[in-house]
Amino acid sequence: MLVPIFRFLSIFPLPVLHAVGTVLGWVIYAISPSYRRRMRDNMQRAGFSQHLHAAVSEAGKSVMELPFIWCAPAERVARHATLDNWALVERALEHGRGIVFLTPHLGCFEIVAQQVALHTPLTVMYRPPKRAALKPLIEGARARKNLMLAPANMSGVRIFAKCLKKGQPIGLLPDQVPQEGDGVWADFFGRPAYTMTLPAKLAQMGGAEIIITYAERLPGGRGYCVHFVPFTASLDCNSAEQARIINAAMEQLIARDPAQYLWSYNRYKVPRGAPPPDSQAGATAAGKESS
Repeated sequence: MLVPIFRFLSIFPLPVLHAVGTVLGWVIYAISPSYRRRMRDNMQRAGFSQHLHAAVSEAGKSVMELPFIWCAPAERVARHATLDNWALVERALEHGRGIVFLTPHLGCFEIVAQQVALHTPLTVMYRPPKRAALKPLIEGARARKNLMLAPANMSGVRIFAKCLKKGQPIGLLPDQVPQEGDGVWADFFGRPAYTMTLPAKLAQMGGAEIIITYAERLPGGRGYCVHFVPFTASLDCNSAEQARIINAAMEQLIARDPAQYLWSYNRYKVPRGAPPPDSQAGATAAGKESS
């Protein structure tokens, strides 16, 4: 049922979808106390409360643009996107060591992989939706020409490793809460967040290059600007410190356009079976004392 609805909505111009999305964002904000509280708390903690009104509208746009991004013809979607600093990607491709694209929940993150895949094969990590009805829609939308999916499990990690060994790019969301045992606690805007260790481990395979990217949503439904930003920090340290460094890089990226970050995402949840953040802090302190 959802597929025909999304295909129908994809016919509408992007400015119309974004206008409806603005209204939808405020409706959700008004009727959902938990949504409203989480967005306010997360923005206040990060120091971006002054962008709350804009963030409410942008969150609604992020929902209503999905039919366009997922179901409109690739050529039509591409006409609404421009690439900023694509030369950075071209140089990395020439080196042939592989690329790890890190795309946080900032702007229209769904369009980033599509636009990269128009120029080079790309494999991205994919976590199946909890609702079975969404699976055919999302998988069909994301698995396009030159764009392959790797499951968010050990099988997917092996696929990623093979891609990097071939010098091919991969992509994942570094601010997505990992499953039990797949992460460490690292500060994100001043509060411990369970953070995946996979990006750094993958980047160290064969000396792959990390490139941070996000798609800025342009005003008035004019489209998107996909930005490619170099990652210059050293990851020659332990997993916890690597996670902290990558989180810091995400914070700097989000600060470019804080209204377009998905502040309603439950970034600080404790995954089932994961240790609480204070236990890691205690273990780290004990390790330092023994050394």
